[in-house]
Amino acid sequence: MKDKSTGYRIFTVFNYIILTAIAVACLYPFYFVIIASISNPEALMRHGGLLLKPLGRLTLDGYRMVFKNKLVLFGFGNTFLILGIGLILNLVLTILGAYVLSRRELMLRKPFTILVIITMYFSGGMIPGYLNVKSLGLLDSVWAIVLPGAVSTSNLIIMRSAFLSVPETLSEAARLDGASHMQILGKVMLPLVKATLAVMILYYAVGHWNAWFNASIYLRTPSKYPLQLVLRNILMENQKSDMMQDIEMARSPQVHQLLKYSLIVISSLPIMCVYPFLQKFFEKGVMIGAIKG
Repeated sequence: MKDKSTGYRIFTVFNYIILTAIAVACLYPFYFVIIASISNPEALMRHGGLLLKPLGRLTLDGYRMVFKNKLVLFGFGNTFLILGIGLILNLVLTILGAYVLSRRELMLRKPFTILVIITMYFSGGMIPGYLNVKSLGLLDSVWAIVLPGAVSTSNLIIMRSAFLSVPETLSEAARLDGASHMQILGKVMLPLVKATLAVMILYYAVGHWNAWFNASIYLRTPSKYPLQLVLRNILMENQKSDMMQDIEMARSPQVHQLLKYSLIVISSLPIMCVYPFLQKFFEKGVMIGAIKG
C-alpha cells in the first residue's frame, strides 16, 4: 500500500479542523445554557463573553422554581398526552395512506397521489381552519391539536417511497398464500421498512413536542396548555407567574434570567434523550426508495 501524499494529509488535517469547529459551534449553545442554568445569577448577569464553567456557587434554584409551578407540571402531562394520542394517530393514518398509494393495482393512483401532493403547497388557511375546528366542537380539547395535523404530506410521501422499494414479488407471494392486505402490510411490508418507520416516529414526535402555535389558537384553559406554550408564555411574555412569588430573590431580573435557562434545558432534554436511539435509522429511512445514481 502506497504512503499517503503530503497533500492528502494536509487535506485530512484541514477537514478535521473544520469539522471540529462546526461541532463546537453547534454544541456550545446548549452547553452554555446548561452551565448558565446552574450558575450564580448575579455573577451570570455581570459576566460577558464566553462561558466555559459555572460562575460562583452552583445553584438549582431555577429548576426548583420551574417544578413549583403547577402549570409547568400540567404542561408536561398535556404534552405527553398529545404526543401519545397524536403519534398513534399519525402513524396509523400515514401507514395506511402510504400503503394504499403504493399499490400498483389501485385505480387512479396517480391522480390521488397528485391530490395529496397539492396539499403540501396549498392549505385552507388559519381562519377557515379555526372555523372548521369550532364547528366540529373541538375547541379547547386535545383533539383540536392532533386532528388538524394528523397526516404530514411529506412523511406520507417518504413512507410511500419506502413501500414502493419493497419487491412486488413478496406481496404477490403472500397474496397467493391467501394473505389479506392487512396481513401483507403487517407481516411483509412493515418489517422491511422499520428504518423509515423509526424516522416517522422521530419526525412526528419532535413536531408534537415543539408545537405551540395551534395550542395557542385552539386552547383556552391554561391547565390544558402543552409544555411549549407554557414556556413560551413565561419566556416571551415575561410572565413570572406564581412560581416567582414564593421566592424572595425571584423578583430580580437576575433570577428571571436563570429561570429562562432552566426552562430551556427542561424542555429540550427529553427529545434529546430520544434522538440518539433513532438517529442511526435516519439516513437509511429517508433514503429508502430514492433514485440511485
